[in-house]
Amino acid sequence: MKPWTQDEQKKAVEAFTRKAATDAKFREQALKNPAQAVKELTGKELPQGFNIKAVARNGADLVVVVPDLVKAGGELSDSELEKVAGGGRCGLSCGGSAACVAMSL
Repeated sequence: MKPWTQDEQKKAVEAFTRKAATDAKFREQALKNPAQAVKELTGKELPQGFNIKAVARNGADLVVVVPDLVKAGGELSDSELEKVAGGGRCGLSCGGSAACVAMSL
């Protein structure tokens, strides 16, 4: 399967959030099975092993993504260190806020 380009990723995230905000049926699908919702929207499968989770704001002023649990005394991987240092910001519809996690398709 051909990898997604950054432009395809950006367009998919924007289309996904826009449609989830305006189409109740798609929103339900996006929350229950976001990978299937992406496929229906774009016609493309997510890469094997890539997981996506969609959460509803449900009126919250801030949604915080809680990171995976790190073993006590464990060191962060290089990719985890990059995210902590700001390299994980997406720059998409969130404007690059630290609270945003983008799809890295």
